[in-house]
Amino acid sequence: MAEEPGTLSFAPLNPEANEHADGLLAFDEARPRLFGIAYRMLGSAAEAEDIVQDVWLRWQATDRSLVENPPAFLATITTRICINFAQSARSRRETYVGPWLPEPVDTRSDPGLGAEHGEALGFAILLLLEKLTPTERAAYVLREAFDYSHREIADVLQIEEGNARQLVSRARKHIATERRAPVSSGEQRRLLEAFIEAAQKGDLASLEDLFAEDVVSYSDGGGIVRTAARAPVSGRERVAKFIAAFASHFWAGIKLKWMETNGQPSVLLLRDDIPVALATIDASAQGIYQIMWIMRPSKLTAVSK
Repeated sequence: MAEEPGTLSFAPLNPEANEHADGLLAFDEARPRLFGIAYRMLGSAAEAEDIVQDVWLRWQATDRSLVENPPAFLATITTRICINFAQSARSRRETYVGPWLPEPVDTRSDPGLGAEHGEALGFAILLLLEKLTPTERAAYVLREAFDYSHREIADVLQIEEGNARQLVSRARKHIATERRAPVSSGEQRRLLEAFIEAAQKGDLASLEDLFAEDVVSYSDGGGIVRTAARAPVSGRERVAKFIAAFASHFWAGIKLKWMETNGQPSVLLLRDDIPVALATIDASAQGIYQIMWIMRPSKLTAVSK
């Protein structure tokens, strides 16, 4: 039968195509949260992306008609994969050449990286999370960054609710023991700018004035960058002398690009438009107590685009 002018014809509906589209939509909506969980668990954007890709493949192979809550299901898979991955990552980091620092992520467009809060995102807290067991880390991240209830955490970890409460409590105590009250973001930016200026000049006195007594400088070159210190340098005088000593040659030809990574002020150092380091600090009322130089090229890729 011929169609009348002006009428529209439609191809037959394909149930499988519709199911795939629904699955893709559900995954895309959950993706920021999945990446946020994985990044906080592992401290690596590259590894987090690999985890998210693995979750996508598993989601494709899942009978989605049996899944009542896709976001919860996807977050559970992500967390469990991360726990297994973190157990092997810990042994790899024990053989890492020099200090290991988290891979920076640009948080200008998404300050929370898919979370209700920006908690467990700063460099200092990510380093503290490395000292927790993978399950403690998961419980802390889900509770503090994503507002999961203890019941929801228990479901994800397949444990009793009381055990979930204990995990969160234990993780909080570990973090609180070593965590320092941070200065405001504006004050941190001021201190970072003052530090970079003093470092460029090799101004020993100004550097010492900025530092807390127990300041530590970490350089992550992964055994690849020769200028990266293979061990942390600690103490106000030692760190000031260490930074002043390389001022004359390290800063030659360096351009600065100010940015925000992991929710805190940072500066990307470029020479001939090639990133050579990302520098950031953590400070308390006593002054700068951590300096982090992320120099491994693979860790600078995402923030230098």
